[in-house]
Amino acid sequence: MEIKLIKGNFDALEAKELITSLVHTKIKYLENKIKLIEGHSEEDMKMREKRIIELQNELKKLNELIRFQQKQVEVNAHIEVSLV
Repeated sequence: MEIKLIKGNFDALEAKELITSLVHTKIKYLENKIKLIEGHSEEDMKMREKRIIELQNELKKLNELIRFQQKQVEVNAHIEVSLV
């Protein structure tokens, strides 16, 4: 199953706001998982902390990429769901 989350052209500021909001939601989810780490391994916690840092770095790259852009930005995002 695939959920088309975002598909379209946005001005740079709108694209930045939209992507930043989504990434912050994921970071908050990971932070909450870390807080509720009771019963989970330290390895799980470190994996989530590493992922948070990766997402923060990606946001920095995004900001640098579209910082002074006056052009439209195409954004496409989907979520792929599979039963395992």
